[in-house]
Amino acid sequence: MSRYWEDYEAGEEFVTPGRTIGEGAINIIAGLAGFTLPLFWDEEEAKKTAFGTRIAPGRIILLFMGGLEEQCGFWDEETMVALVGIDKVRITSPVRAGDTLKVYGEVIEKRETKNPNRGIVVHRSVCKNQKEEAVAETETTHLVKRKPEGGYAKT
Repeated sequence: MSRYWEDYEAGEEFVTPGRTIGEGAINIIAGLAGFTLPLFWDEEEAKKTAFGTRIAPGRIILLFMGGLEEQCGFWDEETMVALVGIDKVRITSPVRAGDTLKVYGEVIEKRETKNPNRGIVVHRSVCKNQKEEAVAETETTHLVKRKPEGGYAKT
């Protein structure tokens, strides 16, 4: 069943499934993105840092969060128009290979747009690891279709 802008309510919460982050996923994404710091690639050099081991680049956490949020079914492929922005991003703890991530989200705002066929939904997300430690926080804004008048939705 499609979820339109009108179907979202401030205060509404969602929880994603968990995902264990493997070393291979970190290596592939870090390589494709062009991250080159030894902290991400060289275990012996990483042992000398405050982290004591290799970690994932913080920006990769945002990719995992986005994927997990899509998987939970809170957003609808029929009515989601676009990602508008990711604001107030905070990387609060490192993610290491073997960590299992889960995202806890809450709709914090919804507002109309100039286009009567679309609306804005803003949600706050907190990504936690298997120890229930927050590793990242964001406020994300999506453009969502409004309920159609006359039986169809314009995009």
